[in-house]
Amino acid sequence: MLDDPGEDRALVARVASGDRVALELLYRRHAEWLTARLQSRCGDPDLTDIAVQDTFLAVWKSAKKYRSEGDVGAWLWGIAIRRLIDQLRKRKAAPVDPATIVADLTDHHSIDEAVLGSGAYGSVGPAVQALPDDLRAVLVATAIDGLSTKEAAHLLGVPQGTVKTRLMRARHTLQEALS
Repeated sequence: MLDDPGEDRALVARVASGDRVALELLYRRHAEWLTARLQSRCGDPDLTDIAVQDTFLAVWKSAKKYRSEGDVGAWLWGIAIRRLIDQLRKRKAAPVDPATIVADLTDHHSIDEAVLGSGAYGSVGPAVQALPDDLRAVLVATAIDGLSTKEAAHLLGVPQGTVKTRLMRARHTLQEALS
C-alpha cells in the first residue's frame, strides 16, 4: 500500500483498457496487505482468500469506474471489505468477535493502529483505544473500514439497532474524553 500512488492509478487505467498484466501487477502490489487486513476482520483464511479474489475480479470488471481520485489502496479496501461481507452472508459464518477487531488495533502491526497511534489525530487515538471493546469494534467497522451500520451489524453478528446504539455511545464517550 506504500507504493507510488501515480503508478497505482496508471495500473488501474491499464486494467480499464483490458490489460491483464496490469491487473496482475496491481494484485501483486496489494493482495498481501488486503489479505492481512481482511484476516484481522474475519479470521477465516478461506473466506479471506475468496474475498481478495473477488476484489480483483471486481476491479477487472469495474476499473473504468475508478475516477483517479484518492488512493487506489483505499478504493481497493472499500471493495475488499464489502466482498468479505458478501462472503460472510453467503456462508452464514459465525459473527466476528469484537475482541478480534480490537486485537487488530492493539497489535501494533495494523494500519489502523499506525494511524490512531501516530499522534496525527491528536488525542483521538488514545481516546479510541480507551473505548470498551464492543464500542471500539463498531467504531472501527464503521469509521475506519467504512461499513454501513447494516454491514457492521452483519459482520459483528448484532442487530443494526445495536450497532447504531453502540456507535452513538462511542461518539458520546469520545466527545467527553476529548472535551
